[in-house]
Amino acid sequence: MSNLSIFKQQSTAVAGREVSELSKALADSGGGSTTRRITMAKGVFRRIVNGKEAGRVKDGFLNAIIINALPKVSRQFYASSYDPDAAPTLPDCWSNLGDVPDAKASNPQGVSCATCPQNIEGSGNNGKGRACRFNRRIAVVLENDMSGDIYQFSIPAKSLFGKGVGNTHPFESYIKFLPANGESIDRIVTQISFDENETADVLKFTPVRHLTEEEIDVVEVAQQSPDCKRVIQLTVAQQDGVAKLPSSNLPRLKPVVAEEPEDPIEEPVVKRAKKADASPTAPKANFADVVNAWSDN
Repeated sequence: MSNLSIFKQQSTAVAGREVSELSKALADSGGGSTTRRITMAKGVFRRIVNGKEAGRVKDGFLNAIIINALPKVSRQFYASSYDPDAAPTLPDCWSNLGDVPDAKASNPQGVSCATCPQNIEGSGNNGKGRACRFNRRIAVVLENDMSGDIYQFSIPAKSLFGKGVGNTHPFESYIKFLPANGESIDRIVTQISFDENETADVLKFTPVRHLTEEEIDVVEVAQQSPDCKRVIQLTVAQQDGVAKLPSSNLPRLKPVVAEEPEDPIEEPVVKRAKKADASPTAPKANFADVVNAWSDN
């Protein structure tokens, strides 16, 4: 069992057993698919199932296996300030790959993320930071959860960038550190913990151990599941089944066909870069190959 627990008193008497057929049948009796994600706030991890809290971490860290992630950092923009008492809505604008607004966005803020006014430093609240936030959505399986249930986990911007110390890193540094040391991100247990040196919720990532052969089998089955791809493509609101559109005061931009820039835009800072040589289309790679490709970038 994972360290995300629902019990006040812990016991190892039935640890490792799968959920019974009765529990599965009762859980599915309401119809519809099950959505799962992990949230983090004020130093606490919570397990959310079908939009409701189903357990929380007790140890201040989360051990998980990262089984999928989008190849680039995503972006998300809300025109209105966060209100915990308001009904959740979809973002005004978002981009899974951080390049152009998603076709489903109800209020796109530009024709490209690189030239978007919400991507300018100082466009955020009180003139600080960017109004459009970076995030990285990953798919995880909890350590010792042999059912292979897949959870969405959205890593916020403050936990993405920066330099690591030893074997502990922010996420973008972590995914380069592992292959540089001959390890695959989906073949190890990763500890996700809160940085004790930060006052805000900032995460750090540390390798714990290699997977057992049995765990590798669970991961490989999970990676073939449609959920493995779905959870990284949906925003948090979409994952929870939110369909309400934002009531934004910002005008909706008219569709504009943007000309291709002469030079590609380098992320995450908006600036011109030299043209890269074209390369032939590569064959479809597995997730470990994609992570290795990230490290080369």
